Amino acid sequence: MEWKNLAAALFPDGHNIVEQDQFLSGSGQVDGETVAVIGTTGHAAIGVEIALLQAQAVLATVREHPQRAIVILVDTQGQRLRHRDEMLGINSYMAHLAKCLDLARRQRHKIVGLVYDQALSGGFITSGLMADSCYALPEATIRVMGLPAMARITKVSEERLTELAKSNPVFAPGAINYLHMGGIEEIWHDDLAQRLIQALRSADSQDNRSAAGLKRGGRTMAFKVAQAVIDDASAS
Repeated sequence: MEWKNLAAALFPDGHNIVEQDQFLSGSGQVDGETVAVIGTTGHAAIGVEIALLQAQAVLATVREHPQRAIVILVDTQGQRLRHRDEMLGINSYMAHLAKCLDLARRQRHKIVGLVYDQALSGGFITSGLMADSCYALPEATIRVMGLPAMARITKVSEERLTELAKSNPVFAPGAINYLHMGGIEEIWHDDLAQRLIQALRSADSQDNRSAAGLKRGGRTMAFKVAQAVIDDASAS
């Protein structure tokens, strides 16, 4: 979905979102309240500039609008694969963005993410997956790594990974598989404005994704392992 159409559907009471070099920023009206909006469009590759712009927008919201909810609109192909960005330490810039979102959460800003087009690798991890809860449109493309790349890294054949993906969402891309794993809270099919209202009302700063993945059958061990570590630490 084109971001302007998305914004109109999410914020029927009005918004002032603008685009600058694939970076989205502004605010929108939701259920009588103003929310901050940041995001990307055009399958943006997250380089140092966009990472800093997003972090700057988050910090400005924390500083100037205490406890204002933040909505993250996600459309990214992941981090920008350029020598310049690598030499500048793109991983640190993206980590800075993630830390800024964590700061906002600790300062009691509700954060909701929405994947409306594409969400890949680090660009997704440090934006939508840093939200209290992340949602997706049905046509969204979500994956951390494509199966061909996964095959090269793991040395497992692409044919074998394709077969595994049929029964295990960990190996498979797509919004429905991330829903099963708990990474996506819900897929929005209709009335986006009402869905956003409900998402903001139910936003919870506690990370329940591994528990959701266990309940939905997408990740059977993550919650159990995390709980075992917590129990062991509490006992020591």
